Amino acid sequence: MQTNLAERFRGTAEGQQAEEILRACVHCGFCNATCPTYQLLGDELDGPRGRIYLIKQVLEGQHATERTQQHLDRCLTCRNCETTCPSGVQYGRLVDIGRAMVEAQVPRRAADRTLRAALREGLTGPWFAPTLKLGQAVRAWLPQPLRSSVPQPLEAGPWPSRHHARCMLLMTGCVQPALRPSIDAATARVLDAAGIGVRVASGGSCCGAIRQHLTDHDGALRNARVNIDAWWPLIQSGECEALLTNASGCAAMVLEYGHLLRNDRLYAERARQVSERTRDVSQVLAGSAEQLTQRFKPAKAALRVAFHPPCTLQNALRLSGVTEKLLTAFGAQLVPFDETHLCCGSAGTYSVLQPQLSRKLRDRKLERIQAAAPEAILSSNIGCIHHLQSGTSLPVMHWVEWLDRRLAA
Repeated sequence: MQTNLAERFRGTAEGQQAEEILRACVHCGFCNATCPTYQLLGDELDGPRGRIYLIKQVLEGQHATERTQQHLDRCLTCRNCETTCPSGVQYGRLVDIGRAMVEAQVPRRAADRTLRAALREGLTGPWFAPTLKLGQAVRAWLPQPLRSSVPQPLEAGPWPSRHHARCMLLMTGCVQPALRPSIDAATARVLDAAGIGVRVASGGSCCGAIRQHLTDHDGALRNARVNIDAWWPLIQSGECEALLTNASGCAAMVLEYGHLLRNDRLYAERARQVSERTRDVSQVLAGSAEQLTQRFKPAKAALRVAFHPPCTLQNALRLSGVTEKLLTAFGAQLVPFDETHLCCGSAGTYSVLQPQLSRKLRDRKLERIQAAAPEAILSSNIGCIHHLQSGTSLPVMHWVEWLDRRLAA
């Protein structure tokens, strides 16, 4: 049975890709130095090198166990290990394949299956927003730590109505419009001030990252196809020059569409073009700093802020330093803090599935940030913002929201 499973994966595109990635690995261990779970637990099997060893064993026919599954589950998929790998091992893709192989061998317990199904369907479905509103209505009576996971309701503010020659197609995602509607509205206002319009396509869905990391690869591909169908007419016609993202976690997933759908005859080319035309909001605003600063309200002094760069921004989008330069140009006094490269512990559904490790990483991150004494914490991913805010009284917001507040009325 074990050999048949290994042969089945070996004969697929995923199995061949796993073998190619494994051949590049030299097992030097540099990756452990930047792995958050290895830093916390000190266990070789909770670092990238150990997990690669486990995946290799399963691919070669050794039967996986619940312990194998646990070590792979503990991975945040932050891809920080890729930044220090001298061989360029694509660990993020490998661990997705490895998890699928193990999932096929090791049945999950009923409670785990139920929780994962609730996350997979609940976060990406139509019931998330009304359920959140109900939670916000009774928030004062909720016990801790449940109360800290339900944010206070925020007003989005007005959406600009001016027409501009340049237009971007904004991807709104699944949880962000309900958790923090002010992010999308602030993005539209800031781009409006920069002379750029924003459109939102109807019919889009979750980017697919939630399902992908919960080993529902077919569901993730369905999400990708639904989104491509919704976005493609506005992109192909030239009405919108690019797909704009203000959540780096979603952007990281969309950048993988071309790869994930490369063997899909109907979607491969469109998926490739969508991935190529995806832009983070920092990339779009990089050329508008001077124009925007003329619209700022005068500040008595530079505002001390800490910018937490999400793992997806650093390791998937490879945009380290871009947002920081923009914030400095916009008058922020960025305060440095230690371990900016380590994950905050949010990582999609990780904070629910691995709560103890997630809280330790959050508290470690906040300890480093708060030692720098900022007035606010800025980030660029809804998961990080929500997770960090649950552990501090400092205001945590998207950097575009901070920028929007500085714009003159």
